[in-house]
Amino acid sequence: MTRLQKERLERYRKRLAMYYEAEEAVLLNQEYTIGTKSLKRADLSTIRVAIKDLEGQIETLEVSGGKNKAFRFLPRDI
Repeated sequence: MTRLQKERLERYRKRLAMYYEAEEAVLLNQEYTIGTKSLKRADLSTIRVAIKDLEGQIETLEVSGGKNKAFRFLPRDI
């Protein structure tokens, strides 16, 4: 795995951790009010889509080292 791929993997892991924290925050309190101001957190489905996407990207980098592997099969009639 190259240095660039390792850096990308680390960035993905940090972002994934932040998305997990955001998901937990939304699950605990979707919307709350302080005085006259109210705050609504991000949409849970959007967060979960991002988590699934990041998990897939991390798995791709860890398993294959970020390489797309393609193989060619040539049938032969011997």
